[in-house]
Amino acid sequence: MRIKLLLVFSSLAWSLVPPATTRTRRRLQAAPTEREIVLISGFESFNCALYEKCAQSVAADVKVSVFSDRDVQSRKEDVAAALARADAFVGSLLFDYDDVEWLVPRVQNVKGPRLVFECATELMEFNRVGGFEMKGGGGPPPAVKALLSKFGSGREEDKLQGYLKMLKIGPQLLKFIPNDTAQDLRSWLELYRFWNEGGQENVESMLRVLFERHVAPVPRFEAAPTVVETPGIGCLHPLAPGRYFLSPREYLDWRLSADAAAAATAAGAELAPAEAPRVAVLLFRKHVITKQPYVWELISQMEAEGLLPVPIFINGVEAHTIVRDVLTSVKEEAGTRETSYRPQDAASVDAIVNTIGFPLVGGPAGSMEAGRGVAEGLLGSMDVPYYVAAPLLLQDMASWRQSGVTGLQSVVLYALPELDGAVDAVVLGALEGDDIVLEPERVVKLCSRVARRVQLRNTPARDRKVGLVLYGFPPNVGAVGTAALLNVPRSLDAILHTLQNAGYDAPTGLSGEALVAGVAWLCRPDVINGGAARMITSLEAAARRAQAGDPNVAEALREFIDEADTFRGDVTVIADARSGDDIGDTLTTKEMRARLDACWGAKDREPALGCSADGTYVVSGLQVGNVFVGCQPLLGVEGDPMRLLFERDLTPHPQYVSFYDRLDKRCDAVVHVGMHGTVEWLPGQALGNDKESWSDVLLGGLPNLYLYAANNPSESILAKRRGYATLVSYLSPPYARAGTYGVLAELKELLVDADADDDAFLAEVDELVAKAALEKEVPTRGADGQAWVAAVRARVTEVENRLFSSGLRAFGEAPDADGTAAFLEAYFDGVEDAPSSEALAAVVRGGGESEEEGVLDALRGLFFEQPEDDSTLGEAQKLKLALSQSTEELSSLVTGLDGGYVAPKPGGDVLRDGLGVLPTGRNTYALDPYRMPSKSAFRRGALAAERVLDQHRAANGGAYPETVAVTMWGLDAIKTKGESVAMALALVGAKVVAEGTGRVARFELIPLEELGRPRVDVLASLSGIFRDTFENVVLLLDDLFERCAAAADEPVEMNYVRKHALDLEAQGAERPAARLFSNPAGDYGSMVNERVGSGEWDESSALGDTWASRNAFSYGRSDKGSNRADVLQSLLATTERVVQEIDSVECTRAVSCA
Repeated sequence: MRIKLLLVFSSLAWSLVPPATTRTRRRLQAAPTEREIVLISGFESFNCALYEKCAQSVAADVKVSVFSDRDVQSRKEDVAAALARADAFVGSLLFDYDDVEWLVPRVQNVKGPRLVFECATELMEFNRVGGFEMKGGGGPPPAVKALLSKFGSGREEDKLQGYLKMLKIGPQLLKFIPNDTAQDLRSWLELYRFWNEGGQENVESMLRVLFERHVAPVPRFEAAPTVVETPGIGCLHPLAPGRYFLSPREYLDWRLSADAAAAATAAGAELAPAEAPRVAVLLFRKHVITKQPYVWELISQMEAEGLLPVPIFINGVEAHTIVRDVLTSVKEEAGTRETSYRPQDAASVDAIVNTIGFPLVGGPAGSMEAGRGVAEGLLGSMDVPYYVAAPLLLQDMASWRQSGVTGLQSVVLYALPELDGAVDAVVLGALEGDDIVLEPERVVKLCSRVARRVQLRNTPARDRKVGLVLYGFPPNVGAVGTAALLNVPRSLDAILHTLQNAGYDAPTGLSGEALVAGVAWLCRPDVINGGAARMITSLEAAARRAQAGDPNVAEALREFIDEADTFRGDVTVIADARSGDDIGDTLTTKEMRARLDACWGAKDREPALGCSADGTYVVSGLQVGNVFVGCQPLLGVEGDPMRLLFERDLTPHPQYVSFYDRLDKRCDAVVHVGMHGTVEWLPGQALGNDKESWSDVLLGGLPNLYLYAANNPSESILAKRRGYATLVSYLSPPYARAGTYGVLAELKELLVDADADDDAFLAEVDELVAKAALEKEVPTRGADGQAWVAAVRARVTEVENRLFSSGLRAFGEAPDADGTAAFLEAYFDGVEDAPSSEALAAVVRGGGESEEEGVLDALRGLFFEQPEDDSTLGEAQKLKLALSQSTEELSSLVTGLDGGYVAPKPGGDVLRDGLGVLPTGRNTYALDPYRMPSKSAFRRGALAAERVLDQHRAANGGAYPETVAVTMWGLDAIKTKGESVAMALALVGAKVVAEGTGRVARFELIPLEELGRPRVDVLASLSGIFRDTFENVVLLLDDLFERCAAAADEPVEMNYVRKHALDLEAQGAERPAARLFSNPAGDYGSMVNERVGSGEWDESSALGDTWASRNAFSYGRSDKGSNRADVLQSLLATTERVVQEIDSVECTRAVSCA
């Protein structure tokens, strides 16, 4: 094997330069001044102190200047001067696009060797040591790529791990290759290995070798010092200082031994019992090597909280190999394992906690496209919960406490791990200076959530207590037990029957209709006012009234009376009376209790908010076996039931707190039934819960399963991130055509026998067009009556054929034949090469019916001529199968309630994305915010913007609008992959610039001569979800507007952004380039719908004032929600068009209003 590898190295290394090339190694002339090495540390700025210490040991005549990526922003002049002087450059983990863009020309001009380790591809291509260079695309030369393949397993997902093996073996073999460039490659590999191994001795050796071989006045190519090796992968424990266990099995043998117990006794440390939940904890190897204190603190605190950690350190790129090869679970041990599985080294665990973030496959260098399916397969095979909980390495503690998790850090901790099905992300700490510091209370939160889910799995199904939470908004209008697109009563039937079949104590004697009716009765203000003690008799009395045929009570209540004419024995009315003192132990801080008391005084003690006449708060519901069914309390007061969502300083009502306190103390898991509730919208951090975030406090450690419509990923990720929800998506109802009725039907009938020359006929059409409110949707009637009638007919046909969701759907119910057919017809509507209606009907019918054999034979012929995978007919067949798998919604709920792994899937519009979001019953996630807008979305958005401008110019004598207001909603941005953003870019005249990995890095202005028209100013109105979910896009847009306003070489008549900014500057406005407006930070909603619903307005101007007051807060790089009403009002005064991109089955287009 050694000879074979040597031959491979020989042939490949010689190919690095032309075969005839031999040369004498260069010798630099001695210089009187000292040499300088510049080192810039990115994602590992916590090591800067170590690097500065190492810099002192290189040589007397060399200076090592150490900077962090933060210095690139705050000390640009110092960094630029150092790079201009530099004789060598070392860079590591530099990813920020602005930093990279600024560094590229400066690093490129460094005259000596350049070592660029694990950075953005734009920097990686500047690697150079002697004759070895990485040019063209940031990767190694073809020969080195071929060499890499010799060290991997042959699997695509293991390539990066093979790279690490090459670092160790490559230099040993390259010694035998008599070629200068091969020796330079050997030198680069040796230097990289020193860096990768880390620690003070290795970094000092790397700097000395770099200087002596490649920087010193007289280079010496001598043997490198011995690398101080740390295992590439290993386990550790604070009670075994200096010892690294080479496998999880070796670690557990020690951890469960008398030696570990004795060490704990001697140190006065706590150890979790042997039967405690075992949790694999993936740690960053570099943090272990550099002895970051938080690593040992985390392990010790997990032990103290009753978890048995299995801490495994890795380089970061090989996390999936740990899961695949040396971890297993109780479920997996009984199944078939990968051939690479090493049972002699493996440990069985109950959960996995990844403290690194990023995707499981490849880590910081991973390709999600290549690794997503691999990660899902491995985690699904283990079927244990997968958590990502990490300290923030790109934010300090103060910024997290003030603004939550932001920017790239949110992608590392949330967006990327969610693609693998990660749940319950917890911020474990952050930077303080250059130190990584734990937040102990957050470690307790993580341990609580892990322990409760493992406890759920270990509890027999028969003994598990489950809470089903229904909703009742708006109040007092019969809305209890409703949810968007979901038939809640039928869903309750399906859920209870499924739980019963899975072994739960879940009686099914009462129908879902009866359960909803019973809960609704208990929510009535008059029933609450009577107090908890009277609730049981009140429900029984109502049931008897229903039995007697009283039309004033729900008929389904009669089910509560059994055949013996008594109140049923398989259901119990829960009615707890609680005082304010009873909820004190629920709250984590005294400040929260003080805020609760201050916000909700005696004036708010009313039945609508669960307060009875005696002043106690009533928590009510129905208990069937071990299943509790209750209605989530309101958030506000009568006439303003959503008050809490729009007042950040408010708190939940005491009865709301009591309701969740009961769930936390009496249930093993909670299921929020449908889209959507309110607990995830409570005040607190927008992202990255802390101990004063109300959703964090109320949910405690309670496992939260959340049934959510697959077509609403933007709001569902709030439930996932702020409400610790494991999502289980459900399919939207079947689709139907709108058809015509009323005035539209009359108009359609009139147009059948059109006579465009008959003035009376045209007048009648005109009248019906007005009655149908189509005046703005068809051209104004002119001289050509025939063309006008044709346009009206086309519009009526378009309205008639609009799709809408028909009815409601039960959770876990697959569409019937008619529903499947309607979906397929809608999905392929307007698609080129779409199957015929007959072919789709045959797909729906399937096989086995004799009268259809002729059609099926023809269908088989089609499949024979055109492969199934490549045809639209084949796609139809796959869609039918995916729709039939909607029954997996119920099985996924059972998996989640079993403490298992619910497979991930993107959320989105099923008609737009089809198999991309099907089948449902998955833990949905949103798109990667760093790839928005997508290329296709940019094309569609630009076309929509062009049509808006054409429409305006046609109505205004060819003039362009100076300002267009663009509304950006999170849901539609996700479903369309950023069309609203693309519209704004197109109006301003900008394009997307992406870095080498495809990440959108900047919005660049298109030169005016290329644009050929004025830049239109944009007033962007952001929903709260868009603002928080796409913060990176907000920052990029803000940067674009700032540059556009500062474009001094562009005349104001061709740049309306600059024109308006100059006007605002003259008026004394701060930040005259602010263009991105939303609600106050942490708030959601404009309150306009609420005022309309409550009737609290007299004129439309009052609604406009409400909107303006709620949306006067600007956002950007230096702006986190400043009130800039003056800028907003000035922009509104110049706004001539309002445009919103809407994506739905009813309307998929940009809606523009003059």
